[in-house]
Amino acid sequence: MRRHPARFLILTAVTAVSAVAAAACGSGTTAVSSGAGKPVTVGISLPLTGDFSADGIACEKGFELWASDVNNSGGLLGHPVKLIIRNDNSSETTVKKDYTTLIGTDHVNFVLGPFSSLLTHAAGPTVAHYGYSFVEGSGGAPSVYDLKEHNLFGVSAPVVDQMVPFANWVTSLPASQRPKTAAYPMVDDPFADPPVVTAQAKLQNAGVQTVYSNAKNPINPSKNLAPFAKAVATLHPDAVVLGSVDVPTVLAFIRGFQQANYTPKILIAASGPDQGLEFLNHVGSANATGIMVPDGWYGGFQNAESHVMVQNYIAKFGGTASGINADVAESYSAGQVLADAVIATRSFDNARIIAYLHSGVTVQSVQGPAKFNAIGENSVADSFIFQWQSGRFLQVLPAGTGSSGILATKQPWLTG
Repeated sequence: MRRHPARFLILTAVTAVSAVAAAACGSGTTAVSSGAGKPVTVGISLPLTGDFSADGIACEKGFELWASDVNNSGGLLGHPVKLIIRNDNSSETTVKKDYTTLIGTDHVNFVLGPFSSLLTHAAGPTVAHYGYSFVEGSGGAPSVYDLKEHNLFGVSAPVVDQMVPFANWVTSLPASQRPKTAAYPMVDDPFADPPVVTAQAKLQNAGVQTVYSNAKNPINPSKNLAPFAKAVATLHPDAVVLGSVDVPTVLAFIRGFQQANYTPKILIAASGPDQGLEFLNHVGSANATGIMVPDGWYGGFQNAESHVMVQNYIAKFGGTASGINADVAESYSAGQVLADAVIATRSFDNARIIAYLHSGVTVQSVQGPAKFNAIGENSVADSFIFQWQSGRFLQVLPAGTGSSGILATKQPWLTG
């Protein structure tokens, strides 16, 4: 447990402590000289090109900002953090090779996870083989935790429950306001589909009729999505719960809906609307208004550490709080958890890091608290629903302290 809400940002309190140099005699153990100034190397594979490049670049900024903040505060146990980032080109094969190289050839002290559940699942066994701790912020799908790797720790909320606040809101509406029908189109992705399936079950149990669902045969996201958007639009469901993986997926469905002159009353997407200006610039403020998305973080999140990170991000990269991609916070949080474990154990030993994070301790991050169960899920993570409203990205669910009022009905699309 942190002794101060912003302890991570004042690491100078421990910079006078000599690094505990672990002899490289066990699996996953790398030595760091106690000599002042010798870098602690952290290896990461990211999709800087390929299908996930927008997210990969955002993750890179998050890791760079984390390393910069650590180093500006004196480093880890007096040692500067040096990132070694490799480009996996959004490839499962390449991400495995990257972590093999980072650990076996580059001999980094630590690794942090890549972007996406797909790439995290691919890399997990490789990292486990070397006995390295594997803290990650962007791989929360069931497929990742099904690996049951003892060294893996997912900082963000597990995706399977991320739409539960949305489903609870829909089912709580008076019968006269509740949607009568719903569609659940999904692309083939381990991150996008589980929360949609959960939401579908809850809405069906509440009497919302399913008119379209392809859960048993999800769409290849590389295909032309227009026919699928048209198929949904033809049915005119009141609500659309979209299993999307990125901005292009959501944009394809919006364009298909526009062409069919169809606007759902309620629209939520698994991913895409959370990507800040990347989403807003493609969709437009008016058309974005009313669209919802689950996430564990946003630029205005009421968290002291998040506020500091946002200010530092703007100073380093420019922009505004609402334009910061949530991937930034996910990456930054992974770095924070690793840093907390290093400081708490006063060690650069991966085995000690793993044991510490499995000890039942609760650590804090820009996304809130993290406490890990036996398979690495964050058992105390909160799930929120956000909605675009006139160019602002607002938390609307669960209702309560800090949340904004929800727009219950999506306005018709603007074209041209």
